[in-house]
Amino acid sequence: MNRERISPTPFSWKRLGWFVLEIGLFIVVIAVVYGFQFVLAGLLRIPLSGLGVDENGMGMDSSFMLISESVLAVGSVIGLLAVHKLGHKVFPHTVPPIGLSLRGHVREAGAGAGVAAGLYAAGFLLMLLTGGITITGVHVHGAALLQTWVFFFFVAVFEETMCRGFLLGRMMDAGVNKFVALILSSAVFAILHLANPNLAALPLVNLLLAGVLLGSAYIYTRNLWFAILLHWFWNWLQGPVLGFEVSGNNFGGNLLTLERTDNDLLNGGAFGFEGSLVCTVLMLAGIFLIIRHYERD
Repeated sequence: MNRERISPTPFSWKRLGWFVLEIGLFIVVIAVVYGFQFVLAGLLRIPLSGLGVDENGMGMDSSFMLISESVLAVGSVIGLLAVHKLGHKVFPHTVPPIGLSLRGHVREAGAGAGVAAGLYAAGFLLMLLTGGITITGVHVHGAALLQTWVFFFFVAVFEETMCRGFLLGRMMDAGVNKFVALILSSAVFAILHLANPNLAALPLVNLLLAGVLLGSAYIYTRNLWFAILLHWFWNWLQGPVLGFEVSGNNFGGNLLTLERTDNDLLNGGAFGFEGSLVCTVLMLAGIFLIIRHYERD
């Protein structure tokens, strides 16, 4: 991973007040983007409710989901660029990089994908060995796998730009302690998933831990690519490849078909892998190792 470090920003009320103003600006940008989605849906005569991927992963609804998420991703990047540029004007020479540059962070990005693959390899194998899940079928839907692969990239860009690049980064710019900012931004990340199907207490805790895991490298490097690649492959491997629900949502067209026991604590039940104790333990281990790696340096 890249070993560049960003010095902490001293706390000041001016910076905190500016952070509040930036939140307002960012919300306005996202609201405009959402408005554009509604207009686009109206022009295409597509309802925004009930969008999903059919059993083959194709169809107009899934295509619109891809377009919709790409619009959100672009909008969040535009919002982040806007507040970053204004921040430079108010606090010249003190605002850290925006965090979207790949220069010097390619290995870090690869590590994000590697962490996702490693955690799922360990978790899936453990569930298989303990009988929590059984593979009952393998179905190759090439178009579905490709479509969801692209779709989850835009999901990762949108959510990481918003929750880590904007919320976590701007709190740190305001002088908030990096670990406090990490917990607060992770709580917001979890709250954004409250409307997801089949949410319960343990999945909510795991969503909070997922936010901490995703932001664990960012608080040291101020670069988003580790989090984007981790988020991207976490979702794609979880659902389209391994056959779990993704945070309670079933996208269809999965490579593997799973049969699960009634032990939801072991296999996550209807919420997917993120609803299991296995996920809890693995994420805690991942958080510890990542933070230990940077703190030891």
